[in-house]
Amino acid sequence: MIRRSRRRRHKPEVDCREVGRVLQSYLDGDVEDDFAAKIGAHLEACKDCGLEYETYRRIKTSLAAKMPEVDPAAVERLRAFGAEITGDSPEA
Repeated sequence: MIRRSRRRRHKPEVDCREVGRVLQSYLDGDVEDDFAAKIGAHLEACKDCGLEYETYRRIKTSLAAKMPEVDPAAVERLRAFGAEITGDSPEA
């Protein structure tokens, strides 16, 4: 009996839909390392997802560069105000 070898289609680790759902988290570094590696591999292999990633990365970088410094005293005043209106104690 001769057995035919069937080629299995290689199923990608993650698909475009899954990458789309987690792309912002990936950009923020909020994805576990093993999953991030799978996403990175997909982004390198998939032209469409890679382009979307690059677009979001550039937008994020541009916005971060234009973000003004926040005065720490202003942050503390806002925390104190929030604690006052909610009845919670402010946390640093």
